[in-house]
Amino acid sequence: MIPEPGKSKDWDTTENLYIEGDNLDALKILKETYAGKVKLIFIDPPYNTGHDFVYKDDYSLSGAEYKNIDADVSEMGMLVANHDTEGRFHSNWCTMLYPRLLLARDLLAADGVLFVCIDDNEFANLEKMLDEIFGSSNRVANVIWQHSVQPKGYLSGFSIHHNEVLIYQKSSEFELAPLPRTAEDNKAYSNPDDDPNGPWRSGDVRNALYRPNLIYDIVSPSGKVIKPCPNGWRWSKETVQEKIASGEIIFSEDETRIIRKIYLKNLEGRAPETIWFGKDVGTTRDAASEIKSLFETSVFDTPKPVGVVERALSLVKGNNYLVFDFFAGSSTTAEAVMRKNAKDGGSRMCISVQLDAECELNSVASRSGFKTICNLGEERIRRAGDKIAADIDKENMQLELGAEPKPYPDLGFRVLRIDYSNFKDFYLTPGETAQESLFDFADNVKEGRSDLDLLFEVLPKLGIPYSAKIEERMLAGRKVFFVDGDKLAACFDANVGSDTIEEMAKAKPWYAVIRDSSMADDATHANYEELFRTYSPDTVPQVI
Repeated sequence: MIPEPGKSKDWDTTENLYIEGDNLDALKILKETYAGKVKLIFIDPPYNTGHDFVYKDDYSLSGAEYKNIDADVSEMGMLVANHDTEGRFHSNWCTMLYPRLLLARDLLAADGVLFVCIDDNEFANLEKMLDEIFGSSNRVANVIWQHSVQPKGYLSGFSIHHNEVLIYQKSSEFELAPLPRTAEDNKAYSNPDDDPNGPWRSGDVRNALYRPNLIYDIVSPSGKVIKPCPNGWRWSKETVQEKIASGEIIFSEDETRIIRKIYLKNLEGRAPETIWFGKDVGTTRDAASEIKSLFETSVFDTPKPVGVVERALSLVKGNNYLVFDFFAGSSTTAEAVMRKNAKDGGSRMCISVQLDAECELNSVASRSGFKTICNLGEERIRRAGDKIAADIDKENMQLELGAEPKPYPDLGFRVLRIDYSNFKDFYLTPGETAQESLFDFADNVKEGRSDLDLLFEVLPKLGIPYSAKIEERMLAGRKVFFVDGDKLAACFDANVGSDTIEEMAKAKPWYAVIRDSSMADDATHANYEELFRTYSPDTVPQVI
């Protein structure tokens, strides 16, 4: 990973990441540090519709192309062409997505959850892959999202108004959070008898299954006998008497039936439904309006509305966890995380990954000055963050005197770019001797690579997240990076003497890293580990 502070916002303080590069490479790299640490993954992969925009979105093959495909299963066990089932229209798409989903599962925490948006083109194949990777028992729901409310199409066919959102948990440790209740949800609750427990509605008293041990008569206060339901009551005779005594069960005015009270005050929220209506979470038209409100034009063809991602965030308990989107597109997920944090005071963090593809020539994005999709996605996060900050400023201006002002959430992002290693490969060119090649490796770092580049190559090898705070200190005239407090001390300057290393050791970091070529002389090299044994025996010193 190559750090890009110039493209970032709030580089020193943010915990959000934006990674430029192929998402398969990103998933492999992130696995070193983030395996088992992601609480929610939300992705909107290509639907294989034949309309390319950011990612390849047409995976069909001609007959000639199909016959040239090797029909064997690859080493990774990825799906390939299948002549018997006309797989040429789907196998490449499955081959693209399958290894990414495998790696995504590894990144999820035990109580994590995955949301995948899709349409009918590949829904069946996606469902089978997710059942295989996560296990069908870990399917949480198949949600229908109403992405459109306007009729379209010809009378000879259906007007399609939905996409699917498949939801899978990593394991049974995932806890589904209830949705907040609205005034509409509470319309059925009232308090006609001035119950001190507040508004209530009547609930079912019947048993759904036949339970002979729950078939018994109930006697009213005036002595009337109320016969049981055909399947029996919901509770035992003792429990019913307790509920009558507490007032949870009352008798109808004519004492011919019992009424169970469900109190509004006892409800923490409402159960999420498997249909997400456009009026609640937004439609594609709303998504286009959101983009226009930031850019004054539709710079992205297929954005998701922020509300859809916010609904997913609402279904996860807590408000301090890591969110991951490796098909970032226009950065809807990143904006949704910032907006959700602004609403509930959360501290969710977001990692976005986007292929640095060029915007199509003469597209709206290109004409608006965006060379690549990453440029567009990063700019959206900046503009959305500025808008959120402005909205918070307005709220704070209207506060009463002495009221606590609303804080800003994390509105920044740290940009990283996937690239080859900073270190030179060791190999001999034709006619070159090993001795000649070793001279080239007196400095084993490629030209143009900075100390910060080297630091970010070291971080995952030590299990330190890319979002860790970085501080620069001058020790005996040399620059030393201290990462995540004193977890890591790293120095890549030239001519580093024992005095600098001694100061590094006195800081007592967990790890210490220095370049072999940085050491001032042989004595420094010989004393390096001894200085740490003397001043910080628990430190793990390394030379690169």
